[in-house]
Amino acid sequence: MTTLRAPGHLQAATKRWWRSVAVDYILEDHHRKLLTLAAESWDRCQQAREAVGVHGLTFTDRFGCPHSRPEIAVERDSRLAFCRILRELDLDVAPPPDSSRPPGLRSNNGG
Repeated sequence: MTTLRAPGHLQAATKRWWRSVAVDYILEDHHRKLLTLAAESWDRCQQAREAVGVHGLTFTDRFGCPHSRPEIAVERDSRLAFCRILRELDLDVAPPPDSSRPPGLRSNNGG
């Protein structure tokens, strides 16, 4: 079995999560691509969250009108993407109790 490596551009904690999912589940190539997209969405959401923590929720334009910071939309969109990709990956499968083999995805089993 070849060792699966998480994409290098991911944050360290996200790389660990990517690797744990890749090891715990039987993933086809397209599932690994979805997993990478989910991990990137998670990292982008966290980056936006940190920016909101630093800069706040709103800014005032040159006319004195308050507006939501762009990071709010980035955080929301990344969170939604992460949730939808996880749903597509269908990882909510309980592993067999007496098996040393990782669980397959329900979508692979026709269920």
